[in-house]
Amino acid sequence: MKLKAFVITTATAALSFITFCSFGQKAGSVSGPKIINIVNFIRDIEPRDPNITKDVLYQTVVNQIKLMKQYHLGGTFLLQYDALIDKRYQDLLKSLPKDEFEIGGWWELPQPLIEKAGIKWRGKYAWDWHSNVGFSVGYTPAEREKIIDVYFADFKQIFGYYPRSIASWVIDAHSLNYMYDKYKIVASANCKDQVGTDGFTLWGGYWNQAYYPSRVNAYMPAQHAGQQLPVPVFRMLGSDPIRQYADGRSVTTLEPVYPHAGGNEQWINWFFQTFANDPSLGYNYTQAGQENSFTWDAMKKGLELQMPVIARLRDEGKVRVETMTQSGEWFKKTYKVTPATTFAVSKDLGESNKKTIWYNSRFYRTNLLWENGNLRITDIHLFNEGIPDKYLNDVTTINQSFFYTLPVVDGFQWGKRGNPEGLRLMMNQDGREIPVQGGDPAFKDINKTTALASWPVGTGTFEIEMNENSLIITAKNNPATDWFLDLHVAPGAKTAFQNVKENSAQYEFDGRAYRIKTKQGTITETTNGSLYRIKPEGQRIVLMLADQ
Repeated sequence: MKLKAFVITTATAALSFITFCSFGQKAGSVSGPKIINIVNFIRDIEPRDPNITKDVLYQTVVNQIKLMKQYHLGGTFLLQYDALIDKRYQDLLKSLPKDEFEIGGWWELPQPLIEKAGIKWRGKYAWDWHSNVGFSVGYTPAEREKIIDVYFADFKQIFGYYPRSIASWVIDAHSLNYMYDKYKIVASANCKDQVGTDGFTLWGGYWNQAYYPSRVNAYMPAQHAGQQLPVPVFRMLGSDPIRQYADGRSVTTLEPVYPHAGGNEQWINWFFQTFANDPSLGYNYTQAGQENSFTWDAMKKGLELQMPVIARLRDEGKVRVETMTQSGEWFKKTYKVTPATTFAVSKDLGESNKKTIWYNSRFYRTNLLWENGNLRITDIHLFNEGIPDKYLNDVTTINQSFFYTLPVVDGFQWGKRGNPEGLRLMMNQDGREIPVQGGDPAFKDINKTTALASWPVGTGTFEIEMNENSLIITAKNNPATDWFLDLHVAPGAKTAFQNVKENSAQYEFDGRAYRIKTKQGTITETTNGSLYRIKPEGQRIVLMLADQ
């Protein structure tokens, strides 16, 4: 894949360093813990490159452990089955201190595991990374159970216990249910949101941190305790809160092999300062580490930049470094249902003036993005625990898998790459419709489920309140005259929007009809090229975002 690179000048680097060292938490915010999992998963073979031998893969893990021990950082190592049955990895990992390191399972399915489960191998290589061969979504539910039984039995024979953490780029609900019901796993993880990268599409889910999935959909947060699988699913890879979404087909993450992101000193300093210091409702979470297939030479620089930063933040009491199981146990003790959380950016990288906040609840997610003094709501996706994932009972027969929620605003897929569209906050002025122009927003937590973005405009303020099932926009002290929200998309974009009916916007996606409506304000059709308009009543819009 082609990655979007950028150049950071020496002056910008100095500014980033100063910002990292001095940036403080917003006054009045009540943020929860900042949790970092260092997760490295291990393969024993890499057929895509003959230079990546078994020894190269093994020495990568040896060097990862050495670096983590240097900074007294524990973490999680997840074993693909081919690595699980390799005695070198067994001996290496058994030697790690059990109070600092955890051994779990990486759920890609190589030839020895499939054949031991009595299933014919369909791959080109002993490890085949294609969705229909190397992942659980390519096997029937009955086959998945056989595969799980073999892996867990062999893991216990080797380590003396069943794995408590299982992660994969994609995993289906049937497998997660079986792992929990029979083997009582404590935590899982799946890939960051992306479109099409390496054949995996996960789009519209709980954007970061962790959620309890629906019993019928591993990607969909459940709304009620009775319908949820009580295994928190953490989102992997440490996504850039601004660029990863806008460039949804590229990789802008904490992964140390990417020189424009997790391998770049300025990006690393920026990411960790906003992660550790900006307000975060509930708690904040990120996952560091890298699979050994990338090799030590490729990840060395990035990891050697990241580990001392993580260690310093831990020593300063700003972050907690935990294993996945420790985080999963904390999550289950703390939350009975999926919590509301935020990930905010008050100061973007370098000279960029973008600011953003992601809000997640068990009912929906949303993203607010400020750029050049304008506001767009770039994303709103609804969650519905009753919608099964595509692979609950079926298999994928192609080299792709797809996990979605219900789009209301999809700035990336309905906009242009690098320039997401969305609900624009507009106003009428002298007969013209123009974007509302304002200053820098401030973010704070109101209570355990509610976050507030205060945006100064002129002599007044727009307050955007995000709570579990609604989004409330209030204009105070006349910040703008005759203001409204218009949903804009790129020309020719295929959207889920159908029409406006009875003060609600009607949608259909993947055969599912749904809608949003206002409790305060009106939704009307437009003639200016936008999909629809939301106008306030009494200077307020209350948009209901539980699935209608």
